[in-house]
Amino acid sequence: MSTNPASGPESIDSFFSRHQFLIYRLFSLSGLIPVGAFLVVHLLTNASVLFGPESFQSRVDLIHSLQPILPFVEWAFIFLPMLFHASVGFAIIAGGLPNVGSYPYVGNVRYTLQRATGMIAFAFILWHVWQLHSLGKSFGGGAFKPEQATSTAATAIQSAPVAILYAIGVLSAVFHFANGLWTLGITWGIWTSPAAMRRANWVSIVVGVALAAAGLGGLAGMLTTDVDEAERIESKLHPKNDAAAQDGR
Repeated sequence: MSTNPASGPESIDSFFSRHQFLIYRLFSLSGLIPVGAFLVVHLLTNASVLFGPESFQSRVDLIHSLQPILPFVEWAFIFLPMLFHASVGFAIIAGGLPNVGSYPYVGNVRYTLQRATGMIAFAFILWHVWQLHSLGKSFGGGAFKPEQATSTAATAIQSAPVAILYAIGVLSAVFHFANGLWTLGITWGIWTSPAAMRRANWVSIVVGVALAAAGLGGLAGMLTTDVDEAERIESKLHPKNDAAAQDGR
């Protein structure tokens, strides 16, 4: 019996090795644009709930005004790049072992945290999509309703276990992105000197702190939302949807 040498894990490793330069750069770039850009917009949009349901609803309405091309935009610029980034990331993780216990210097700790937070963030995103996105409706999720943005999101999040998991997921995604900015500059040769790396490190810290504040702020806003009041405001903003809901009762 003969075997095909061009199949199986060895062929995958060989393909990765032959195209490593291109794959690493596409992997790095996808983490910034569009995945990282989407993270920034998403966290800032969620943080707008701190200014009231009207503010958050207006931003959600603006996003959903892209219908009927919104599904195309989501898949082309969010889901597929995210799946590519995650797939390459898991391939990189599978090819190396963290040695932070043996060599606990800062760079190695960051290397390990980058991969750990990447795995946590990916699991969190899958759960988040299932829980709130329309894609999750077929599997018992999809609780978010665009016309009732604040009330439905707040209802889904307002429980202690869910809130804690959201905080962990948001902070993991923020660290992965902010720390990834530093490694992106090294991958692309943007900062090569120790001084440039130190400056880039401070930029990453500032970006990380700002996004963490936005993410946790949005989470706090959802947790403190008066759902009944939010529903009343939403019914005024979308009276047709409220009337339809009343007729369906």
